[in-house]
Amino acid sequence: MEEADLISYGLVGLISAIERFDLSRDIKFETYAIMRIKGAIIDELRSLDWVPRSVRARAREVERANAKLEHQLQRAPTDKEIADEMGITVDELNESLLAISHSSIVALDELWTVSDSSGDQVSLMDTIEDHGAPDPAAALDLGDLKDRIADAIAQLPEREKLVIALYYYESLTLREIGEVLGVTESRVSQMHTKAVLRLRSRMQAESFDD
Repeated sequence: MEEADLISYGLVGLISAIERFDLSRDIKFETYAIMRIKGAIIDELRSLDWVPRSVRARAREVERANAKLEHQLQRAPTDKEIADEMGITVDELNESLLAISHSSIVALDELWTVSDSSGDQVSLMDTIEDHGAPDPAAALDLGDLKDRIADAIAQLPEREKLVIALYYYESLTLREIGEVLGVTESRVSQMHTKAVLRLRSRMQAESFDD
């Protein structure tokens, strides 16, 4: 992918942000524009359909197997339990996770979205109110969402929880996390992918329950 193409996709998002920005929402334009730009780039990449269908299908299989087992076991399933549920070996599961991690452009902050008044999907960042104009109702909703996210992360296996913490909160690279854990970068990539799939299936299940 040429850098100029990415910039072009981003400009589409910027124009959209300028056209749609609502001053009455008390959200900083920079925050709103960043999410629109990022969303436009990701949407364009997805439209290119460069990820093999088999990889997307396998990612959905892992999510479904994880969600089913978590419901049955009331805990995070092991790799072997997920593999058995899918009818594959643990090695095949790890190979699938690696393929998913190489092709995935899903980030943790994209997992939780809400719809705004226009029907568009708005990320968690878009819901954060300006400190100068607090909204008690919005603050309560955001606090509840943060609690749900924290609870979902807390239920992850310890090593996956650590990967999420080091990657998203400490901003370590996958290679650096591998050095901390004493494993390869590929293994960290597998754990990160598995954690994100677990979180996504759990949050989606909660949305259906609601």
